[in-house]
Formats: sequence, C-alpha cells, structure tokens
Amino acid sequence: MNEFGVRELDVAVIGAGQAGLSAAYHLRRSGLEPDRDFVVYDHAPRPGGAWQFRWPSLTYGKVHGMHALPGMELTGADDSRPSSEVIGEYFEAYEHRFGLRVHRPVEVSAVREGDGGRLLVETSEGTYAVRALINATGTWDRPFWPRYPGQETFLGRQLHTADYPGPWEFAGQRVIVVGGGASGTQHLMEIAEVAAATYWVTRREPVFREGPFGEEQGRAAVAMVEERVRRGLPPQSVVSVTGLPLTDAVRRAREQGVLDRLPMFDRITPTGVAWEDGRTVEADVILWATGFRPAVDHLAPLKLREPGGGIRAEDTRAVRDGRVHLVGYGPSASTIGANRAGRAAVRSVRRLLDGAGREEAPAAVPA
Repeated sequence: MNEFGVRELDVAVIGAGQAGLSAAYHLRRSGLEPDRDFVVYDHAPRPGGAWQFRWPSLTYGKVHGMHALPGMELTGADDSRPSSEVIGEYFEAYEHRFGLRVHRPVEVSAVREGDGGRLLVETSEGTYAVRALINATGTWDRPFWPRYPGQETFLGRQLHTADYPGPWEFAGQRVIVVGGGASGTQHLMEIAEVAAATYWVTRREPVFREGPFGEEQGRAAVAMVEERVRRGLPPQSVVSVTGLPLTDAVRRAREQGVLDRLPMFDRITPTGVAWEDGRTVEADVILWATGFRPAVDHLAPLKLREPGGGIRAEDTRAVRDGRVHLVGYGPSASTIGANRAGRAAVRSVRRLLDGAGREEAPAAVPA
C-alpha cells in the first residue's frame, strides 16, 4: 500500500463468472499469487457468476453447452436440479480448490488513469493501483428494455428475463413474450403450459437451426461476432448468429402453435398491445426477453468506446488501451469462449508484466 492508502498489485480481475475464474486460474498457473500479485473482485453475494440468478425452472439438464472450467471438470451433476445450484456449487468448489480468494461482494465503481502507468480501480473496499486489468463483468447486470409508445400506460405487469421467476407465477394469465432468442423460447414454452394464453412477438422472423452444429459452424459464428468487435461496434451474442436449435421440445411447441410468431407491435395500450393495421392483443403480462448489454460502464473514464458504440478489441486486448483486456465480451461470451479468452488474456498480461515479451514457465497450481 502506498502513502495515499492505495494498494498496488499487478493485475485486477473484475468479475468471477466463467471468464473471470478462467483468467484467475491462468494467472495462478503463470506464477502470480492471489492478494499478493492479483485480486479478483465479484459484486455477487456468492459464487456462481450470473448462473446464481437464473430462474429455478432452468434445471441443469436444460442448459446447453456448459463448458467446464480449466483444470476441473463438473461431474455427477443431477440434471433435475436448478442450474443455479449446480453451477453455483461447482464455481464455489473451483474457487476453493485453486485458492482464488475472490473478494465479494465488492462493487467496482470506476477504473481511471493513475500515476506511473498504472490504472486506478475504485471499489467499495478501497482503491487499487494495477498494471493490467482483466474485465470479466459479462452482461447480466445490463438487461436491455426496448421502449415503445404507451409503455408507461400498461396496467399489467412488465418484467425482463433478469427478473423471470419461473412459469408458475403466470398461471391463468395472458402473457406476451417479446424476443426471439433462446431465453424467449424457453420462457414461452414453460409459460404456455400454465397460462390462459400466450403470444410470441419478435422483431425478426426467428431462424431455427436443424442438424448438427459442429466446430466449423461454431468458428464461423464466432468470427461474425468477432468482426463486429474489431470494428468497434456493440457485440452481438453468438446465439444471435447461430439460430435457435430445433430440439424435440421446440418441434412439439411449433406443432401446438405455441411458437406461432407475431411481428413486433407498434404501441402498448393500457390493456395490451396494438399494431398499426388495427390488430390488438389483450394481456396481463409483458415479458421482455430482449437480451442484455455488456456491463462496462465502470470503464467509461478510460474512453475506450469507439464512435460505433462498442469497445474495439483484438483478441482480448482493448485497442485504445493495451493494459485492459475484455473476456466474456463479444466472441468470448460463450462458456468455452470465456475459457479460451481467460488464457489468452493472461498470456498478454504476462508479456506486459515481463516487459520484454518473455513469458515465465507455468508454476504449479494446487490440486
């Protein structure tokens, strides 16, 4: 700690979800020690990243593509348990096994330019001065709410995926689900079993993907998202360019008319929604399954955004400031992508810390 009460470390990792834990693991493996050389902050009350906030009906068996963290597999999980519990316990065991010493709950309010080439990380537990920053804050804290005329007049309930409690609260109600992504279809199929009526509204015609989705297709999808990030545009999700998997459950829902899509309405009325052609739908609930935006407002003092609204990055490194790495952002927002990004970010950070581009030999991590 320096004379101003600012603690000096080499690296700060903001966020302890999949990407943040992957980065912390690789920092340890490169020879750095938690609380001596680097620190991991997490604002959530307990381990689990954004998974801890998922709705109870999203059981582990319904999770698509949960990739294990580096160095420790997730085995023996009960598919019928809520994913929030299964993955939360897995993340907690992972933090303990590798001694990552995550600081929580800690809010990071801002990252600013400091003295001597360091970054000042202002947190609820004090200010840290670091040589490099790995930002792994994800998107869960930035739910996107579209705005439509009349929205404030609606007399029913409006909520977002971030607040979705599961289907049971909608029993006997008329529910409009807005959004053509994976969450929207999952919500819709669950709610349709208990609701009086459901309606599915999307801006674009949904695209359903049939057949296998292999490495080649995955690489192509990631490349499309990565290109936007390189151009400094706000990232799209990987799912947005892959389409929706046509599972048996989705096929049944389509056959039953649950997934009959309506185009986006033009305005919201006190009792529902309306289109310019005169059509109306009466509803008790509007559920906005409209996605999330990257939670990067704390980086605003560094002026990393491009005119297009996004942060331009090459690999994980912010182009406007090579000390800042973004993991779980854009093309690395999937669980496997987050793992790879964590490793790539640490390699780059070690080059920065070593000064001359030399990477040290990996050190042992606790078993």
